Amino acid sequence: MKGHIIVADDDPDIREVLKIYLSREGFRVLEAEDGDRVLELFNANGADLLILDVMMPGLDGFEVCQLIRKKSDVPVLFLSAKDDDTDKIVGLGIGGDDFISKPFSPSVLTAKVKAQFRRNRLLQQKEDVQPPISYDGLVINPDNYSVQMNGNEIQLSAKEFHILTLLAKSPNRVYTTEQIFEHVWGEESSGDFRTVMVHISNLRKKIETDPANPHFILTVRGIGYKFHYSD
Repeated sequence: MKGHIIVADDDPDIREVLKIYLSREGFRVLEAEDGDRVLELFNANGADLLILDVMMPGLDGFEVCQLIRKKSDVPVLFLSAKDDDTDKIVGLGIGGDDFISKPFSPSVLTAKVKAQFRRNRLLQQKEDVQPPISYDGLVINPDNYSVQMNGNEIQLSAKEFHILTLLAKSPNRVYTTEQIFEHVWGEESSGDFRTVMVHISNLRKKIETDPANPHFILTVRGIGYKFHYSD
């Protein structure tokens, strides 16, 4: 069994299609028709990945994600019938890892799920002890996935942590948005620049004293981002 996934959508046809496709790939799939059921299943069985419809009876997908994020960094993929940036920005801002608009191709969604698992597996295979990365009061510990700023613990989502670590390991190196997406999400961006931009914005809000005038993560206009460091 490759992993355990909870699929949550109030449309039974969508749940059934996703269960068929994901089960074919070797994943164990549990279904939930609403947000309350997601929490019941997660608390009882855990999960390696969640697929959450944004609009569900009772607790919606965003509310479920916020509750899950208080205790777990499990990857979360959102499904939404709204094809606009507002839901996407909100979803990524509260700790979601990807956002898929309806109607969607089950094959594409399955590919995104496999990419998430592939990325997590590669990260777990890194057995070498990695020393903390420290700059100007910011301390990043790759071994226990913790971040501190001036001695205070900073709570980052898994994707935020991986972006920060990628940039900080190569200070002053400029990464294009496409490179960041491919490194962190494990797949080609297909022009999805907004996802990276939202995560960078969230990171700045958490680690920068003045997010509007960042000290650590700088924008290189027209190219991408870099982690600023000077002796």
